[in-house]
Amino acid sequence: MTSQLAPGPVPSGPVDQPVDPVDAAFPPTSRDLATVAPALADSGRLALAPVTPETWRALAHTTIGFLWLVTVGTVVLTVVPIAVSFVLVFGVGLLMLPLVLRAARGFARAEIARLGAQTGALVPPPVPAHRGGPGWWSRYLAPLRDTRAWAALGYAALATLTSSLAFALVVGLGGGGLAGILAPVYGTGPLLEDWLGWPTWLLTAALVLAGLVALWLAALAAQATTLLHVRMARGMLGAPRSAYEVAVADAARERAESRVAHVEETRHLVVGAADDERRRIERDLHDGAQQRLVALGLELGAAKRRGAQDPEVAAAALDHAHREIQETLAELRDLVRGIHPAVLTDRGLDAALSALASRSPIPVTVRTPDDDTLEQCGTAARAAAYFVVAEALTNVAKHAQARSAQVAVACDGTTLRLVVSDDGRGGAAAAPGSGLDGLRSRVAALDGTFDLASPAGAGTTLTVELPCAS
Repeated sequence: MTSQLAPGPVPSGPVDQPVDPVDAAFPPTSRDLATVAPALADSGRLALAPVTPETWRALAHTTIGFLWLVTVGTVVLTVVPIAVSFVLVFGVGLLMLPLVLRAARGFARAEIARLGAQTGALVPPPVPAHRGGPGWWSRYLAPLRDTRAWAALGYAALATLTSSLAFALVVGLGGGGLAGILAPVYGTGPLLEDWLGWPTWLLTAALVLAGLVALWLAALAAQATTLLHVRMARGMLGAPRSAYEVAVADAARERAESRVAHVEETRHLVVGAADDERRRIERDLHDGAQQRLVALGLELGAAKRRGAQDPEVAAAALDHAHREIQETLAELRDLVRGIHPAVLTDRGLDAALSALASRSPIPVTVRTPDDDTLEQCGTAARAAAYFVVAEALTNVAKHAQARSAQVAVACDGTTLRLVVSDDGRGGAAAAPGSGLDGLRSRVAALDGTFDLASPAGAGTTLTVELPCAS
């Protein structure tokens, strides 16, 4: 039931006051009044009732609804009594009634769509019909227990009466009003003049005034009838409030379960990525800085032993040790930069991305908003953005055979958007275990989106969006 009765679009409210989908689907009469019949609730709209858009929509609803509902209602008022009587007399009605009730379901959907299109009032769709038990006969007779189908038949019969009365009232008042307003054009006629005995000018003014009042009454009648039909549709055609509340709860539960599954998946990915990162750091320290420091200790020991006997050899060893220290410091700086760049903390994302671009072997253009805008995003989002750009530029330099690359950053206060593109050979893919796959896991852990477009021969564009609250 959840998939067929899922909550649809709801009117948006203030950012800090989210709209309850149940309250939006089942508004109070006052809200429907403001939507389809504002002249009945607002004095300003009452004064302009004959020329407001709501009145013209109500007139269209009254006219089209009359033709549509009278046709359907006539069929209902004819076929249903015949089918019921045949059930009592011949039993043939058992074959007719399920078909009529199935057609009532179609009528309910069509009427809800018509009301939405003509009045702007959104009525939640009816609850899906019960399919019945096993066996074709049980399924065929299932509509006999469908309360919403019976309610739709009741709506058709009742709406036939109300739409006929509304059409007669609106046409009568509207036609009489126009006739009164046009009295100065065609005259008052001797019948009224002889009957009332009023002067012609006074009678004409009275007819014009009565015509204006009649037009206002016609507008009010059209809006009131439209409001009546909308409220009838909510009660007799749409889903019951209890069923809709269950559907909303089921949809929320499904979203929560999906969210939990997503969190579990990204947690495993992040834990795996963290383990891989720790192993990489350990390997880099062991194979790089540690080995250099061991060699440096040996060099200094040799220089110490030879210092008195062979000063030149000791000096050469010290020079070599000095170079080793410089290279070791450079390796350690690169290693620390890979963990978390100091420039990102000290000078912000703009400076950090500019530093990445300056170290790239190919020309890179960086476009970022001002620092105040970037500060709206959390540190985790900015750090992720830095590593995304770093890995992307590394891939461009190693594999893309590109002549240039571009990095564009945008921030709207809620989302940090990165676009890294190049003019290389394309064909890049986030294969499992690759650097791009690691980036995708990092982005997913922050509830971001990762999109890679890399057609062969047409360059690569990586688009990443990260929530600023990350």
